[in-house]
Amino acid sequence: MLLLSLLLQFTSVLSSPLTSRDLVVKHAWDVVPDGWHPHSVPSPTDTIKLQIGLKQHGIDQLITSLYEVSDPYHPRYGQHLSKSEVENLVAPHPNSVSMVEEWLVAHDIDIFGAVERSPAGDWLSVSVPISKVEQMLATKYHTYRHGQSSELVTRALSYSLPRILHDHIDVVVPTTMFGSLDMMRATHFVHPAGEIPVLTEAEAASVPDVKGPNGQNIPASCNTTVTPTCLQALYRTAGYVPTAAKKGNAIGINGFLEQFLNFVDLQTFFSKFRPDALGANVTVISVDGGLNDQTMPGVEAALDNQYTEGLTFPTPNVYYTTPGTAPTINDSVTPPQRDEPYMTWLNFILAQKDIPHAFTTSYGGDEQTFPKDFAVRVCNQFAQLGARGGSVMFSSGDGGVGAGTCQTNDGTNRTIFQPVFPATCPFVTAVGATFQIAPEKGIFFSQGGFSVYFPRPSFQDAAVPPFLRQLGNTYKGLFNPAGRGVPDVSAQGEGRPHSFQVVVSGEVVSVGGTSASSPTFASIVTLLNDFLISRGRPPLGFLNPFLYSKGLSGLVDILLGNNPGCGTPGFNATKGWDAVTGLGTPDFIKLKSLLE
Repeated sequence: MLLLSLLLQFTSVLSSPLTSRDLVVKHAWDVVPDGWHPHSVPSPTDTIKLQIGLKQHGIDQLITSLYEVSDPYHPRYGQHLSKSEVENLVAPHPNSVSMVEEWLVAHDIDIFGAVERSPAGDWLSVSVPISKVEQMLATKYHTYRHGQSSELVTRALSYSLPRILHDHIDVVVPTTMFGSLDMMRATHFVHPAGEIPVLTEAEAASVPDVKGPNGQNIPASCNTTVTPTCLQALYRTAGYVPTAAKKGNAIGINGFLEQFLNFVDLQTFFSKFRPDALGANVTVISVDGGLNDQTMPGVEAALDNQYTEGLTFPTPNVYYTTPGTAPTINDSVTPPQRDEPYMTWLNFILAQKDIPHAFTTSYGGDEQTFPKDFAVRVCNQFAQLGARGGSVMFSSGDGGVGAGTCQTNDGTNRTIFQPVFPATCPFVTAVGATFQIAPEKGIFFSQGGFSVYFPRPSFQDAAVPPFLRQLGNTYKGLFNPAGRGVPDVSAQGEGRPHSFQVVVSGEVVSVGGTSASSPTFASIVTLLNDFLISRGRPPLGFLNPFLYSKGLSGLVDILLGNNPGCGTPGFNATKGWDAVTGLGTPDFIKLKSLLE
């Protein structure tokens, strides 16, 4: 009798749709993504940390709630969700959990001892030999090398799941995600000692002023050399003193690609450009073993943190250092591969009880290099941050309408404009770049355009069509007119010829790019949050519904500039929203008055 029972169980497992060969492709590339070349074959005994994103049962309800609490004209405005409320909405359906667990068990994976679970249960992680992963996903992994960066990643060109699991799993990583993070800075150059006349606060005050768009006085030197003083004058935050530092207000700065913040450089920066902040520091939080090596100061880390602290002092600044170089699949004596940094950071921050109210990230990559299922899942995680009251800013990119060949990677080699992800996610605020003052102009590298993956969100329904009507048939076929438009807003990204003044290894460095614009705009948002929180009100949270409606009159429309790329002059800045500068640049005083 016992033997019969065991035989029946064995027969049941063999006939299960989870162990049958009824496999359906989940994602596949037609060709090796552009820039990557086969390098080697990993050992089948190497382990890979497989991450399985289960379908989030209430994600549609979460997005509905996100829009309601972010709409300044909705009764629920400002009623952000708690961590537990968000987790309840994104938790997978019990049926999804049981089906995926059955699949893992069928492949001899211990679901109790080997599997790690996110707080909401929507992510499962397990370390598995690559040979078993290949069996589970009906795929073959290879190590690929990037032609320009020499970065090595171990990836598959396709992966499959049992047909029955497609309704229960959003994405499995690492599989086909070749997207490579880029730092959004168009220029970075160290000037020889003495070449740049670094002005003290007193010297800057003696330079004749020019008038800003609202009649404010701005040092004329800001046309060529950007400092915190310039940004305070241009965006009218000068004189505002934050008071909500002890009431929970904070700004988070994301760091990837081994970008380390040097504390001595930070103090040197303060001594030159923000003397009253001397002695202040940034809290560094390691994510998944991220380092902050003081012997390797990073330009991007310096730019982001020196300017967020320089503009928001004494508001707490938090720097998250997340590994993301993805060397290759690792063996038992090598640290685990960290190759999905957005996902790693998002899973970390969403697991925290208390989070900053504003975030800035100056990294991204061409949207088409991210598999759509991966991009959508990551985007929905940004929606979770917004639902909890977080304002998420991303650099829009530094490639105009597209850098490089601008060819599609689907095997057809068509030329299309190339927007940058995650800036194309509708749940983040994409920040483009301007330069000069009186008037500000859209700068050539400010990346803008239209998403292929994400449709135009409702908050853009009034702002984007006028731009498209004015454009007419120009560039027809080179972009998706029904897609989410980027950027949403803009801020200074470069002064000519010296750009943002940053201290790296004790030297003044000039840095430009939308990597300067995003922390600048995020700093203005942080000051607005300070204003709200100090009066006992909730922070702004997901910004876009506010910016495209009530907040529109608090932005300065940029009317000059274009963003060439893909062999074209690109889009033009124009009245209203445009795909160079978005809705425009911030006016702190006007935005603050709209929130009173």
